[in-house]
Parts: sequence; structure tokens; C-alpha cells
Amino acid sequence: MAWVQMAALAACVVLAGLAVFQAALIAGAPLGRLAWGGQHAVLPARLRIGSAVSIVLYALFGYAALGRAGTVPPLGGESAAAVIIWVLTGYFALGVVMNAISRSKPERLVMTPVALVLAVLYLVLALS
Repeated sequence: MAWVQMAALAACVVLAGLAVFQAALIAGAPLGRLAWGGQHAVLPARLRIGSAVSIVLYALFGYAALGRAGTVPPLGGESAAAVIIWVLTGYFALGVVMNAISRSKPERLVMTPVALVLAVLYLVLALS
């Protein structure tokens, strides 16, 4: 398996884990200290909606990764897919910064490395 395919698969695994985490938050699991700034142990309704939106976005991000790796048809063609992957690389790099400056220590400790892993994986995809 090529590096780009392994990076896409690894990104999908991490995103699937995040989707499960977000689903747990929606269901009322007391894991809110790890997300959304860590201000609520159990998320209020508005943040649960945000978690639901996140799950949909994670699916799209995963599809974009698979498209870049040639596993599925790329979103909007090859050129658009390349731009999308670069945008997502920047998005996850920003996520590293945002999680690193979170007021929530649990969020900083857990989500900063997760965002860093995704940023690196998407950078591999972008450079392929």
C-alpha cells in the first residue's frame, strides 16, 4: 500500500474515532471537558448540535482523504481535491493551535495531539 493510501486510511481511522467521540457527547456522555473549550462536562443542546455537524464534516473530510488517495472519486475532480486537501491541512493545523490554547487542560492534552496527527496526515496527502 502506498504512503498516500496509508495516510488516507489513518486519517479515516482518526476521524472515525472522533465521530464516535462526538456521538458519545451527543448522547450525553460526561466527556465535554475534552471538547468545545471544555466548559461543560455534559454538553448543552447547542453544542450537541455542533457535535452532530462535526460528524457530518468528519465524513466529508474522510471522503476527501480517500479521494486524494485515489480510493474513491475525488470531490470536484483532481484540481479541486488538491485544493480541498490543502484547506483541510490548514484547518487541522489551526486546530492544533486552538486546542493547545484551550482553557481546558484535558482538551489540551488529548485533542492537541489528535489535531497534530490529522494535520500531518493531511499534509502527506497534500504533498502527494
